[in-house]
Amino acid sequence: MHNSKTTSRVIIILSILLIPSIGYLIVSSGKNKYTHLEIFGPKEPSATVPGDTVYHTIAPFELDAHTGERFSSKQLEGKIYVADFFFATCQTICPKMSMQMKRIQEAYKNDPEIVLVSHTVNPERDSVEALAAYAIEYKAIPGKWTFLTGDKQQIYELARKSYFITAMEGDGGVDDFIHSESLVLIDKEKRIRGFYDGTDYEDVNLLIDEIKVLKWEYTKD
Repeated sequence: MHNSKTTSRVIIILSILLIPSIGYLIVSSGKNKYTHLEIFGPKEPSATVPGDTVYHTIAPFELDAHTGERFSSKQLEGKIYVADFFFATCQTICPKMSMQMKRIQEAYKNDPEIVLVSHTVNPERDSVEALAAYAIEYKAIPGKWTFLTGDKQQIYELARKSYFITAMEGDGGVDDFIHSESLVLIDKEKRIRGFYDGTDYEDVNLLIDEIKVLKWEYTKD
């Protein structure tokens, strides 16, 4: 009887000691799976290390902002940002997308690391003045949410080759047109970390949450 009681006590003590450790291992093993976002796009040759490859990044660009100033991708250094492609006279998906971008702005309005960039796909009609009026309509905060216009071929090249928002080929010519509901999450290294449906409230909720995950990646080390 004495041996039986002793054995029972040992089992209880071991359980008390092991259960928290097992729980920790389960949580730790799941950390990489649930708290790191995927990096999208093909790997490309490194510009600095011969023979090495790096993840795809958004190409450098310079366009006209709705403020009347030139806007360079250099202004996005050290930022996490959400990008979309729209046009001001759109009456279908664009108003929904812009309302969701406004929600993201509101969620992170006090966080200087998070910004939004909207590129027009109809630069012939979306002048700086037109975009300035659009920015007022959606209550864009200066420095937080920027609307861009400029050379159509450059914008379409960015949409296709940098942001991957469409698989349809095109040359950015007169008859070329892109219309996508995608919101794209970009990290501080200008890598794509997620695609979201800008017309879907729940998908934008996910985007808002995954921005927090991405911010955590930069603080965990």
